[in-house]
Amino acid sequence: MKILAINPGSTSTKVSYYVDGEIIEEQSISHTTEELQHFQRPIDQIDFRRDILLSFMEEKAINPKELDAVVGRGGILPPVSAGAFEVNEDMIHYLKHVTTVEHPSNLGAILANEIKLKGNDKTIALIYDPVSVDQFEDIARISGLKGIERKSIGHALNMRAVAMKVAREEGLDYNSSTLIVAHLGGGNSISIHHKGRMIDSISDDEGPFSTERTGGVPLKHIISLCYEKTEKEMLRLYKREGGLKSYAGTSDAREIEARIADGDEELKVVYDAFIYQIAKGIGGLATVTNGQVDRIVLTGGVAHSKVVVSELEKRTGFIAPVIVVAGEHEMIALSKGAERVVLGQETAQQFQYN
Repeated sequence: MKILAINPGSTSTKVSYYVDGEIIEEQSISHTTEELQHFQRPIDQIDFRRDILLSFMEEKAINPKELDAVVGRGGILPPVSAGAFEVNEDMIHYLKHVTTVEHPSNLGAILANEIKLKGNDKTIALIYDPVSVDQFEDIARISGLKGIERKSIGHALNMRAVAMKVAREEGLDYNSSTLIVAHLGGGNSISIHHKGRMIDSISDDEGPFSTERTGGVPLKHIISLCYEKTEKEMLRLYKREGGLKSYAGTSDAREIEARIADGDEELKVVYDAFIYQIAKGIGGLATVTNGQVDRIVLTGGVAHSKVVVSELEKRTGFIAPVIVVAGEHEMIALSKGAERVVLGQETAQQFQYN
């Protein structure tokens, strides 16, 4: 069983080679500003990133003809079911010409298909748990303003993977349990998984602020700010210059904790608020199942912080035991998902765009 997994990010392309149940090669290939400045949009980077992947494969002696599957991180598709989707012409057309959100993850399916074309007749190209996985209950879609619907957008791949992992390791059945998963990184996503479905989540534009994103901010003040700045400037504030970065000038939680340890009391209040808001998000989702929660899971890069974990345990431990699965587990989640399809344990769905 040989699987290549591809996860395109804004300034890097992560790639791994999975053989018979284990990742044996993994690399995060960084792209410099100088390399990327020639491309107006992420979608224009297809040839550039494909060639980098082929160079990686040549360096590691990975023969594309021997691959059973190539799996990419799913991009900004319309709301779709969880699980695997085969990359088809409809999907590629949508990601190239229709989607209104420019995001590096849109390259995942296209790059998987590019490598598949170098493979054999049985090599399949897949995506797994794209960011637009939607298992919301109807009540979760109501926003408070008619015509605007809450969307299921977030770190579905990592959150579903760690939820199933924790359920398995804790002796729970994912399909009959309730878990709250907080993915803490550059952007925060918090989701509740109930009886095998991610029935609600708090996205990075409506919940707690993160290391570099604003989260939900007071709307009355944002309205006036929109008249002072362009849409591009506002998006940058929300996605790249907000959150802890707007207060500390850095999005590195380790640096912030070091400054607090050196006596920065003002920054300590901000960091306490950062943790406080995450706890509020977790607590809010606990009400979805009337407080009946089996486990709370902390994941993402910020979950490596002992300070964050300790404080969140104090604030949310009364709801359910807190389990830490720090870091991102997207490469193994992609590989395992593809493996299930190749072994016939899961059927790849077909994406259709009308």
